[in-house]
Amino acid sequence: MRTRTRALIALVIGLHVILLLAGLIAPCDPAAQNRRLPYAPPSRLHLHDAAGWHVRPFLYRMVPGSEGYEEDRSQQFPLHFLVRGSGYQILGLVQSEWHLFGVDEPGQFALFGTDGFGRDEFSRVLYGGQISVAAGIAATLIALCAGTLVGLLAGFYGRWIDDSLMAGSELFLSLPWLYFLLGVRAFLPLHLSPVRTFFLLTAVIGLIGWARPARLVRGIVLSVRSRNFVLAAQAFGASDLYVIRRHIFPEVWAVLLTQAAMLVPRYIAAEVTLSFFGLGVSEPVSSWGNMLSTLQQYSVLVSYGWLLAPIGALVITSVIYALLADTLHSHLEFHST
Repeated sequence: MRTRTRALIALVIGLHVILLLAGLIAPCDPAAQNRRLPYAPPSRLHLHDAAGWHVRPFLYRMVPGSEGYEEDRSQQFPLHFLVRGSGYQILGLVQSEWHLFGVDEPGQFALFGTDGFGRDEFSRVLYGGQISVAAGIAATLIALCAGTLVGLLAGFYGRWIDDSLMAGSELFLSLPWLYFLLGVRAFLPLHLSPVRTFFLLTAVIGLIGWARPARLVRGIVLSVRSRNFVLAAQAFGASDLYVIRRHIFPEVWAVLLTQAAMLVPRYIAAEVTLSFFGLGVSEPVSSWGNMLSTLQQYSVLVSYGWLLAPIGALVITSVIYALLADTLHSHLEFHST
């Protein structure tokens, strides 16, 4: 059990490290357009040509042909590692021009192909993952903080406080969250900067999702509040804040971790949904949602399958978090028995 938990935690950390180092891993600037290569298919790496086998992988330049794109085999472009390219910032602090891999111009290594503007899809998936995953994590923190506060107050003090807060949570739980989310976001201003849109988006998603964590926390607090060590602490004159911080919150912490692993992929999907419908982060800043918005055109959907790459990234991220949540839940049940 511990080995699996550690492996999944390492996998989650590795996923986030890849996204944090998107500038290093991405071979191109995600906003750089190459109008000569719209909807170019993924580049093919070669190790063999007419001269024989090669140690270093290489590719040929893609050129428009009579039936799509063809490889111009007149010139080879070897794949280089740790090359200089477009500038970027790591965590918004460190300026760098180094990229993990790339090819010499005018070649272009499009691992996942390009979109309608000739932008590298692989680079956009990495940078878009920064926005989508960050929105999911931020919204989860907001939802858990609000839900924990409401659940602690309702479970610890009870009476009319419990009745009023839980009535509000039942109202939020009864709402169809997707339509409610779309309605709230559509009511807010649309023409905002990407930064303001990001914070507004995470705040809306997080504040809508507080009800379920609040009810879970309330149930744990009701159970812990009647235990002997809590009653003894209150009998000795311990303040409410001390009892909550010292005796009740440690019991809630493990459940909050499991809830976080469950809510992050859900809120990532919420950001993707809003951006897909044009209510989230807009171009030229990439997110998985606005990258998928081009697939609303049927001709694009059926012709350029590599543009589904953000869906693959979303599925992989969701599966990793779901496995982590299941493992944490099993670990919690094992220790509670």
